Amino acid sequence: MDVAATIKKFGLEQAFNYLYKDPEKNLRKLMDWADKFAGGEFAPQRKAIREAITNPDHPYYSYIRRLVTEVDPNVMKTLAVNLFINASLAGWSRQEECRKKYDCNIPWTILLDPTSACNLHCTGCWAAEYGNKLNLTYDEIDDIIRQGKELGVYMYIYTGGEPLVRKKDLIRLCEKHSDCVFLCFTNATLIDEDFANEMLRVGNFVPAISLEGFEEATDGRRGSGVYQKVTKAMELLRSKKLVYGISSCYTSANYESITSEEYYDSLIRMGAYFIWYFHYMPVGNDAAPELLPTPEQRKGTYERIRHFRATKPLFAMDFQNDAEYVGGCIAGGHRYLHINANGDVDPCVFIHYSDSNIREKSLLEALQSPMMMAYHRGQPFNENMLRPCPMLENPQRLRAMVASAGAHSTDLQSPESAEHLCSKCDLYAANWAPVAEELWKENRAAKAKEA
Repeated sequence: MDVAATIKKFGLEQAFNYLYKDPEKNLRKLMDWADKFAGGEFAPQRKAIREAITNPDHPYYSYIRRLVTEVDPNVMKTLAVNLFINASLAGWSRQEECRKKYDCNIPWTILLDPTSACNLHCTGCWAAEYGNKLNLTYDEIDDIIRQGKELGVYMYIYTGGEPLVRKKDLIRLCEKHSDCVFLCFTNATLIDEDFANEMLRVGNFVPAISLEGFEEATDGRRGSGVYQKVTKAMELLRSKKLVYGISSCYTSANYESITSEEYYDSLIRMGAYFIWYFHYMPVGNDAAPELLPTPEQRKGTYERIRHFRATKPLFAMDFQNDAEYVGGCIAGGHRYLHINANGDVDPCVFIHYSDSNIREKSLLEALQSPMMMAYHRGQPFNENMLRPCPMLENPQRLRAMVASAGAHSTDLQSPESAEHLCSKCDLYAANWAPVAEELWKENRAAKAKEA
């Protein structure tokens, strides 16, 4: 880490120490200092934060105070320093240097599967396509993180399988790489008091808990009693003053429930700090294309999430509809890539085609491979940021990249051709295109009016 980043890290730590002496009074003082030292930068963001801090009617007024009063101070400081200083400030600067030096994509975060094993058997889970006997060793994960940090990557996301099958190794990695943030998509059924205490001790591990909606929908897909186990885990995490969020996938079948105000409000009551909405992807030979949301449902999701984001104290991310904030498709190393439990380096957690394995190539060599370079040269895949994906909205682009790179399916159980996958998306893409064009036009006009 460079000297400027080290100084800013120290400054942020001291700011938190000052804040906790008198949170209500010192929140405003810290904002005054931020305005003074910002040098005119980030003016709209600073204005929005000040409004949230000072206006009791602002939806994030209570949210900010929850972060200060209901999150353990050590956890709060650790996450803030690692996310804002290491991953975003020092990390981004290093990533930019490497992008120019190596002329390839460098990710902001890396998704990896510690294991393909899972303690549940969820209906239609694409991760199950990998089987349940694959693992990245502790040393392999450690080396991926070491290589990532050399490129400026300080944010790591665990998927699976169920990552918490490897909970002891994950905590060891949190300890060794105490300068990183680790987010973990999990079914939460393996979170117990011992593990919550370990999370509290290391301070840099954040679970994103999978829910299908309310109890009936969750248990219908994940198994009887799972919803109750999940809510119990959330209560435990809340009692320990830990940060956690929710991961939900919307389909044509659960759209109304999972994007409803009732569901959103229930997550706020349960103490979640964020929700990550995912669009259903028809991945795998046995996937069900009929579960793809209709254009009307996807538009409804777009509108509902933006409304909730502006009116309720829960931060929501919409994986498929928020591409405008990250410059289009984030995969292929543009902002992230995926390494499965067999070591295959996929461009996306939903696109299982690769020409590289981390056991045979370095991370940088994988980023410079034909498949990843096809992503690098092809992005953005559509100027309309509501049509960012080379699979879902532009399937002809994925067909071409897989063919030109000579990439193979990394599904070891039931390999799926790119043609088979993309053919499930052709009709969806055609139907979504006119709706997306109209919505994008409205989006641009609204932003122009605000400006």
